[in-house]
Amino acid sequence: MNDIVRESMEYDVVIVGGGPAGLSAAIRLKQLDADLNVVLLEKGSEIGAHILSGAVLDPSGLDALIPDWKDKGAPLTVPVTEDNFYMLGEAGQIRIPNWPMPPLMNNHGTYIVSMANVCRWMAEQAEALGVEIFPGMSCSELVYGESGEVRGVVAGEFGKNADGTPGDGYEPGMELLGRYVFLAEGVRGSLSKEVIAKYDLSKGKEPQKFGLGMKEIWEIDPARHKLGSVTHTMGWPLGSNAGGGSFIYHIDNNQVYVGFVVHLNYENPYLYPYMEFQRFKHHPMVAELLKGGKRVAYGARAISEGGYQSMPKMVAPGVALLGCSVGMVNVPRIKGNHNAMLSGKAAAEAAFAAIRADRTGDELGDYETEVRTGAIGKDLFKVRNVKPLWSKYGLTASLALGGFDMWTNSLFGGSLLGTLSHGKTDAEATGMAAKFQPIDYPKPDGKLSFDRLTNVAFSFTNHEESQPAHLRLKDATVPTVINLPKYAEPAQRYCPAGVYEVVQDDSGPRFVINFQNCVHCKTCDIKDPSQNIVWTVPQGGDGPNYPNM
Repeated sequence: MNDIVRESMEYDVVIVGGGPAGLSAAIRLKQLDADLNVVLLEKGSEIGAHILSGAVLDPSGLDALIPDWKDKGAPLTVPVTEDNFYMLGEAGQIRIPNWPMPPLMNNHGTYIVSMANVCRWMAEQAEALGVEIFPGMSCSELVYGESGEVRGVVAGEFGKNADGTPGDGYEPGMELLGRYVFLAEGVRGSLSKEVIAKYDLSKGKEPQKFGLGMKEIWEIDPARHKLGSVTHTMGWPLGSNAGGGSFIYHIDNNQVYVGFVVHLNYENPYLYPYMEFQRFKHHPMVAELLKGGKRVAYGARAISEGGYQSMPKMVAPGVALLGCSVGMVNVPRIKGNHNAMLSGKAAAEAAFAAIRADRTGDELGDYETEVRTGAIGKDLFKVRNVKPLWSKYGLTASLALGGFDMWTNSLFGGSLLGTLSHGKTDAEATGMAAKFQPIDYPKPDGKLSFDRLTNVAFSFTNHEESQPAHLRLKDATVPTVINLPKYAEPAQRYCPAGVYEVVQDDSGPRFVINFQNCVHCKTCDIKDPSQNIVWTVPQGGDGPNYPNM
């Protein structure tokens, strides 16, 4: 495949990823100079097709980027009207009052949104400014220059056979080259992962930490609907098995977003995050809300949770990492979209200054400085100890300690605890199966709870089956020879889409990858205890087709 000849196109800036970070960068570049040649490539079938977020949006990022967003019809139409926090037990709940929480936890002035639709609207703004946007274009390779700098990407390769050889209708794709390349792929992007490793960008930083977020959209009885209501819960059903919690957001059209997050640093390999989510919906408080309703969509996505101390260096020669490619989620606020937008804006401003100074292919150091010392860094610095406190001391103790730490950071700009470390990666946190007992999960009832494959159908996922599997094993023997006896092969359970199976036949256990089911959450790339699974991009347009996530 190394003798493939590709055509190339030159741009000022090449942007990979049509999420809030990439779109913000594209918009800002054209705001600064309408003559800049900017291209944005998105692997989803359309902008928004692969966007999944809660989401309660802090509009500060949008305010900075497009101050007149209301006049331009941005889909921020449901302001938060009430904010509820509950600690759940199996049969009841205790409300946690809002008053002890630091001001940063207040949702006043925020909006419940579909980030998929926000991104669709942002794409319209970008195209109106002259940005070239190409959806359905997976970026499968980086292109390097003679000095080792990132020069561009290969996009639009189609028609490979299952074994990776060119098929009859093979299209080699194109090289899209830029003076600078922005990687805005979201959590655990394959090109970002390559750049971080190649340039050792995580040196001296804490390991990135992750959660798995799963979400369903429900249409409910209008009598139970409270437009603008926001509820978060912690506790049951996870208990001491894992960190995490839920969200329930009342959007318009009598719909609610019902979501569940499981922190991926859990030890018990028998934990089944998807079934924890399904069990959660049977809590009396939730079951009563959803009674008589119907689920209309499902999806899942990994969430970066490492925060301030886990952000790698964001720049290398010719390339910058944006948004969740770096990890900019404020964990206690459960918000990162505003920071993604601000990072795109900052990267654009740094690239514009560099291009105006006739630079190319170097490091955009001004971008890194702005992120770490500006609004994003200040937002994340205040909450940097919440995640490690939760991991170290569990839910109850971390509520008090984390709250105290956020107050001291907010009031005094510092913490008595300094900056705590995360320690192990989420893969390394996985314990041996022999130390744990399997968990007996209730069978889904088909009304409130559903099996994985039924729910995956509501993500509208599709992959061309003749192409090579985009989920690759470094060593095909590891799942059955190492992961199965040591860890009870947790891929069977941690995947929220039923991609991985262990099948017993006459020759023994066999590991099966049903890549057609993949919703591109990246959990396997993160949580596999042997780090044997590598997530890469399928051909463009494949994957989930989220409507209003």
